[in-house]
Amino acid sequence: MFNKIKKKMRIDFSKNIKLFFYIKGFFNLLIPFSIYKKNFLSIYESLNEIDKDYINKRVNYYNKQKSSFKVSVNACQIIEFIKNEKKKTYYFDLLEYVKYFSKKYYIEYIFGDVTYVPNIPSIVKSRPIKVDNTNSILMKLNKIRHFIFVNDDVSYEDKLNKAVWRGKCYTSHRNIFVELFYNKEFCDIGQTNTKGNMNVPWQKNKLSLNEQLRYKFLIAIEGNDVASNLKWAMSSNSLVLMSKPQYETWFMEGTLIPNYHYVLLKDDYSDMEEKIIFYTKHTDKAKEIISHANKYIEQFKNEEYEDLISYMVLQKYFKYSDQS
Repeated sequence: MFNKIKKKMRIDFSKNIKLFFYIKGFFNLLIPFSIYKKNFLSIYESLNEIDKDYINKRVNYYNKQKSSFKVSVNACQIIEFIKNEKKKTYYFDLLEYVKYFSKKYYIEYIFGDVTYVPNIPSIVKSRPIKVDNTNSILMKLNKIRHFIFVNDDVSYEDKLNKAVWRGKCYTSHRNIFVELFYNKEFCDIGQTNTKGNMNVPWQKNKLSLNEQLRYKFLIAIEGNDVASNLKWAMSSNSLVLMSKPQYETWFMEGTLIPNYHYVLLKDDYSDMEEKIIFYTKHTDKAKEIISHANKYIEQFKNEEYEDLISYMVLQKYFKYSDQS
């Protein structure tokens, strides 16, 4: 029912339907966990070998553990997690899958924007890419904000020949970016801060997703960790431009191929105008990259696989922590 409601809503409204998210989450808490007997093993065994291989690759990408470990004295028992953790978005996203395991099990987790690798294998939403991140076990957390997809009915050819970006600028690299490009003719760039220094010429009005989809080029810029607009941008008929990501989430940003899934920009964005001019003239090349991006997005729309992979990531965690 919840997913059917989401599909019927307009793009901009669906971005803020936390009310339905919390209704679903609290409703799950009211149901005795003993009735959650979904047999993920039988679902997995029913798959063909190609799909099993795909599932296993994603599970092992999120959870890279290859040897046994012990949870720390600070680990939280699932029964305590259920009772005492704050009932926020991260909580309900993790609860959706820990409910299938014994309440006696212990789990290490860190909620929020995690940009470092924990000393103990822990469940996180995000992790750095260019280091040994084995202890960072990814789960699909805060998905109400990050996993938004759009149905873009405007063709690439019919969009404006400009790049667009809106967002909050509380990090130095975002501040530098907007100050460089807020007044350039080939783009519409601006910050939408709600605190701090807002009396600046690059402070601009927010743009809805529909308004941003009018532009041919969507800029993705990492914030505290990943670029939160990347998922819906790659599901559109616009072309995504970004520098190589430093962090990744369930979206597996580290597997994205530059100039195949998105247009690679230099870290200082100095080649942005050049790339915009090129892909404005070469529509066929732009649409090819957009097609690859759209195809990449499709894997995250298979809810049965998303559930199975999430379950197996935790199953592997409990196995290697000698609890299962």
